[in-house]
Amino acid sequence: HVQLVESGGGSVQAGGSLRLSCVASGYSYRQPCMGWFRQAPGKEREGVAAIDDAGVTSYADSVKGRFTISKVIRNNTLYLQMNALKPEDTAMYYCAADHPSACRLDADDYLYWGQGTQVTVS
Repeated sequence: HVQLVESGGGSVQAGGSLRLSCVASGYSYRQPCMGWFRQAPGKEREGVAAIDDAGVTSYADSVKGRFTISKVIRNNTLYLQMNALKPEDTAMYYCAADHPSACRLDADDYLYWGQGTQVTVS
């Protein structure tokens, strides 16, 4: 049974930084594709960043140069370092994992989701 547990959200002023963490458990075979998604009130869920089993990363244009996705395999932990935060980054952030044919920023590709962690930038 795959479980994903996020942490690290909070409130920060514009220009500040936060680091989100996602601990994964329940995978018994090769590393999955893992991603961070976010959803603001009244908006659709959007992909933020993804990392595949080889460590290749992809980012939404809106966060390139500001956010960094990484993972520590021995700890089964996914991270999202968020710098230069903007008010438009305010959203619930979700960790997701699966083994899709391609590791993309498409929410439909992911079966497993965490409960989310709130990020508020003022």
